[in-house]
Amino acid sequence: MKRTDIAMIVLIVAVSAGIAYFVANSLFGGKTENGVTVKTIDPITSVIQPPDAKIFNKDAINPSVGVNVNATNSSSTTP
Repeated sequence: MKRTDIAMIVLIVAVSAGIAYFVANSLFGGKTENGVTVKTIDPITSVIQPPDAKIFNKDAINPSVGVNVNATNSSSTTP
């Protein structure tokens, strides 16, 4: 190979790499300089808040207790 052939191959490779870089940058985008705001949460503390009296009161219905409807036997099964 002559020097001109090697120089031409190097030039073609450099131009192809430059074109590939700019095409990939336009398709996938470059770096973004925009900042992002992130919501933060309150730190966890050892202070326990009392439960809401409207929900947890002494007259509330306990769903873990079986309900007897129309004085039926609790051991009977429905078909």
